This record gives sequence, C-alpha cells and structure tokens, in this order.
Amino acid sequence: MQDEVNEKTVSLCVNGGKISARILKAAMQKALAKMEQEKRNGKQKKMEKQAVQKAEKGAAKSHGKQSMEKLMNQGCQLSNIEVTDGNIKSFEKCARKYSIDFSLKKDTSISPPRYFVFFKAKDVDVMTAAFKEYTGKSLSKSKKPSVRRKLELAKERVAKHREREKTKQKERGPEH
Repeated sequence: MQDEVNEKTVSLCVNGGKISARILKAAMQKALAKMEQEKRNGKQKKMEKQAVQKAEKGAAKSHGKQSMEKLMNQGCQLSNIEVTDGNIKSFEKCARKYSIDFSLKKDTSISPPRYFVFFKAKDVDVMTAAFKEYTGKSLSKSKKPSVRRKLELAKERVAKHREREKTKQKERGPEH
C-alpha cells in the first residue's frame, strides 16, 4: 500500500512570470477538480457499459418457453404453428432439446381449445424438426397399449393359468 502511494505523482506545469502561493493554490485546485471530473466520467461510463451488458445478458438469457412480450422484445420476426393437442408438455421437452425460444398462447374461443406456438422466424428449420419429433412421439404413444391395459391382460392370463391348474388337480384326484 505504501509503495502505491509513493508511486503516484502529479506533475503540474504553470506558465508565469512570478508564481505566488495563491496562483499555485488555484492551479492545484483546478487540476484536482479536473481529475475528479475525469474520475466521475470514467465511473459513469463503466456503469453504462455494465448496464448495457446486463441488458444484453438478460435478453440472451431467456431461452425456451417465455412470455410473448419477452419473445417480441428480442427484435425478431415471429412465426406460429397451431397445435390442437392438449399435451403440450411433451412438445416443451422437444423444444427444450432443440433450444428453441417459443411462447404458447391458448385460444379458448373454440371448443376444444387450440394452442398456438409462437417462435422466432429464423428458427423455422429447427422448429419443424422439433415438431416432427413431437408428432412422431405422440403417434408412437397412441399405438402402444397403456400400462394399465398390459396389466389387465397379465391378470387375465394368470387367472386362466390358475383355473387350468385347478382342473388338472380335480381330474387326477387326491394323491396318497
């Protein structure tokens, strides 16, 4: 700390015929005022830079599902796709996988309600890939039998097997 204080020196040049203490004092006050003003301007510029960086980070940070306002504030043209399926969560997983910025809007004026997925127009190719994956998953889910149905079938098979064993034991009779 002591070395830093010793290294900081200020040079002050004053042109004049005869320099008195009053002239030297006034020159030093002007120099100090100018240094303070530069210091304030430097801090202000630094704060402005930080504010701009925070704003840029805030805009870049929001990815995935977001409000329409945030999506529009990113300054991109928006496109939309209509989704009639109520299972939007599976679409959100696909969109997150492809890191798409999107917003969902529900149209309740029609029964059943429709959903609109708004996304950036520049992400159209990525969006179509995500949408294909989403529809492929939903189709494969509809073709698969549910777990409950599989359980019911297994219960029926076990019940038939038990009845067969009971009839076998009756036919053989008691063994002694």
